[in-house]
Amino acid sequence: MQRLFKMKYLLIAIALTCTISTFSQVTDAEKNLKIESKTDTVKSWDKGALFNLGFSQVTLSNWAAGGNNSISVNGITNFHLNFTGKKSSWENTLNLGYGLLKQDKADLQKTDDNIELTSKYGLKATEKWYYAGLLNFKTQFANGYNYPNDSVSISSFMAPGYLLGAGGMNYKHKDVLGLFLSPITSKSTFVLDEKLADAGAFGVGEGKHVRHEIGGYIRANYQKNIMENVKLTTTLGLFSNYLKNPQNIDINWDLMILMKVNKLITVSINTNLIYDDDAKITRDDDGDGINEVNGPRTQFKEIITLGLSYKL
Repeated sequence: MQRLFKMKYLLIAIALTCTISTFSQVTDAEKNLKIESKTDTVKSWDKGALFNLGFSQVTLSNWAAGGNNSISVNGITNFHLNFTGKKSSWENTLNLGYGLLKQDKADLQKTDDNIELTSKYGLKATEKWYYAGLLNFKTQFANGYNYPNDSVSISSFMAPGYLLGAGGMNYKHKDVLGLFLSPITSKSTFVLDEKLADAGAFGVGEGKHVRHEIGGYIRANYQKNIMENVKLTTTLGLFSNYLKNPQNIDINWDLMILMKVNKLITVSINTNLIYDDDAKITRDDDGDGINEVNGPRTQFKEIITLGLSYKL
């Protein structure tokens, strides 16, 4: 009988031990689940794309005021792939643009041509500041001409091509405002077209294909819905070459205003302002047909598009 009581108490003790152990395991599992859930909310990927295709057409028949029949097509595509972690962030964008114009019997003319890839990685220093590195690559798809002369190209794929690498600090306020500051930046200009390289186009020097610069770089980006169905996105890049005319700052400023009419139809305004102190631009100032002026100038492009838009 006494042995039976001892066996009973032993079984009760074992049962209590198993219960406490199981409860402890469940509690630990719940804690791990909460930690994983919390980690998942901190670490996340954001990916998407915007496709915009615009058209315009002019048809004239016996039009007393004169003019030309024309049709134009312009396409802009923006991709992004971003990662946000507890102590790091990684932002990637790819912007593509191409446009064509056809007037009467004239050959097709290019109105837009752009390839730009940007990647920026940051390690968190404070709540809004990151130690960051940035890579930016720019070029174009096809040959460019000084119309109506379409026999001699003045640009092409990788002529020019630009590669910029920078390290510094990045300020980030949500997804609205970003400011990247780099005291040490490497900028390389590529001209892989032999004729353009022999002419010393885009400041690479006659017969050379690459030009390297060291300087300081600032990049600011801002995006916000300024009113219902109207979004503004702008990026400003400033580069100063420490070794040559640092006071002549290279400027690249992009601005896009996207106005949504409905799910598919949008109106977009895209502008691009560029000043490159090494890009020499010829111009005929006296009208004699000879380009006698060769020097850096402010470049400006504006594209207004009514067309179809689709967002992923």
